[in-house]
Amino acid sequence: MQKFPTRALLALAAALVLWASAFAGIRAGLRAYSPGQLAVLRFVVASLVLALYAGIAHFRRLQARDLPGFALNGIIGITFYNLALNYGETRVSAGAASLLIASVPIWTALLASFTLHERLAPRRWIGVFVSFAGVALIASGEGEGIHLSPQALIILAAAVTSAVYMVQQKHYLGRYSALEFTAYSIWLGTLFMLPFGGGLWHVVRTAPASGTLAAVYLGIFPGALAYVAWAYVLSHGPAGRTSTLLYLIPVMAIGIAWVWLGEVPRILSLVGGAVALAGVGLVNMRSKQTAEIAPIASAQAEARDLERINAAADRLNAEASDVLDYQAPGE
Repeated sequence: MQKFPTRALLALAAALVLWASAFAGIRAGLRAYSPGQLAVLRFVVASLVLALYAGIAHFRRLQARDLPGFALNGIIGITFYNLALNYGETRVSAGAASLLIASVPIWTALLASFTLHERLAPRRWIGVFVSFAGVALIASGEGEGIHLSPQALIILAAAVTSAVYMVQQKHYLGRYSALEFTAYSIWLGTLFMLPFGGGLWHVVRTAPASGTLAAVYLGIFPGALAYVAWAYVLSHGPAGRTSTLLYLIPVMAIGIAWVWLGEVPRILSLVGGAVALAGVGLVNMRSKQTAEIAPIASAQAEARDLERINAAADRLNAEASDVLDYQAPGE
């Protein structure tokens, strides 16, 4: 198993904690700003930070043919997602919001099965339904009685759009790095977000410092530096195994919201979160058969390669012997 260097481990911890803190940061920012104003302020800050980093890292230029696709991804994955998440968190706790967003892998798997024709095994279908049951419990726990909270459903819609964003980026990651794709999507998504920030500059002058600091924090850290740290992590380890650690984010988010905002998680939401994460685990878990077949297939391929190498070596030895045995006339 590949070991991470210390710097990569620190970057991994930073990315997870920063992303987990975003849910509490949104709730804190909403005390001073409307959902649209908070989203605009956050991503204007994030765009500036990423622009500075892009100049240092020498990002590849966005090709004209890719501009429409990136604009659409920016609208879906940045503009709509963040406006919906912010609006949802006006009534949904930070911990419950993080648990609902944790359903993104389920929606991604479903979309990939229909649009990219990636087959879902029966075990994964079971995971989908288990996760849906957990999501329903979370949404119910954030409402009144057994009724689903409209804000929880809006956050669930944000999770679906995030899945669309994830699936769509597969078409571009052959030409752009994950960080470049994210940066261009954020820049374009921020442009489309601007009309929703009406009255922002007036509110900035009168808002309490705590709300503005929360918005700036969201832009600099979860909105920009966390992606830089994550790109560094992926450059030092396998993406598949590393990505499973993202399931720790809801646990961290609940703890951060408890400390930062004093939000005590509801029992029904916690139970639903555990069920939903179990379903996500079923969808993403490699089967024992797959885990056993992979090294066997690799070993068989190596054996075939070795046989071909040995056969080639035998032919070369035979030809060399013929040359050495040959005596030219007159020698």
